[in-house]
Amino acid sequence: MPDTNVLTAYALHANQPTDVFPEPAPIGRSWMDAAHLRHPYRCLPLVIANQCGWVLRNPTGFNAYWYGGSAKQDVELRFDAPEENRILSHFGNGVITFTIPFLFRTPPGVNLWVKGPANWVKDGIQALEGVVETDWLASTFTMNWKMTRVCEWVRFEKGEPFCMLVPVPRGLIEGLVPRVEPIASNPEVQEQYRKWEASRSGFLTDLGARNPEAVARGWQKDYFQGKTPDGKDFESHQTRLNVKPFAAEAARREAPEG
Repeated sequence: MPDTNVLTAYALHANQPTDVFPEPAPIGRSWMDAAHLRHPYRCLPLVIANQCGWVLRNPTGFNAYWYGGSAKQDVELRFDAPEENRILSHFGNGVITFTIPFLFRTPPGVNLWVKGPANWVKDGIQALEGVVETDWLASTFTMNWKMTRVCEWVRFEKGEPFCMLVPVPRGLIEGLVPRVEPIASNPEVQEQYRKWEASRSGFLTDLGARNPEAVARGWQKDYFQGKTPDGKDFESHQTRLNVKPFAAEAARREAPEG
């Protein structure tokens, strides 16, 4: 009977260094750190998205240059250390491919959304995303980035996350029944919205008028604190994710020779 809550990363090579193991995605982003008073961290949906999965980190620093053509040779890679054969121009069209030395197995009915690190801004290149049925697939997948600038160097640092893995229940989106209704059709939701709207409008007015109380508050924290417009706490509200790390030592010990 397969485990219903285990995500396994089967190491394909013996004694793989631990710095290539997937790890819980970090909260921090350099552009958020650099913002005035670190304001972006007040946006809880942004902060939760940053943590919502596991990341794989780049094994070596390198620069990439796309000459604009569709051939594999039209991408030039210059590595800081000896050439890394897990990072290459494989598909052409300005795409850089990262091979991943793991075969992933998710619980039954769970896919992996293979994507770029959430809110990890990178100029001149775009992460390509895919959804993989990893509950049965017996092969690996790659992570790919599409260069968007011609004749400009793009830099990947050693240790920089290049891939994020997010579990997604298969069939969830197709099982949802979308519909649009006037908000008046749900008086309870409408009343909650009106309270929030009045509170928001009043706070912004006070802030614009430099009301000392509003200035001292700085921003409204109701959503961050999981409070409804009536001041009640929402029980299952999350302000931080507790994403478990992979058991790296066990994986190293049991990895096959090769």
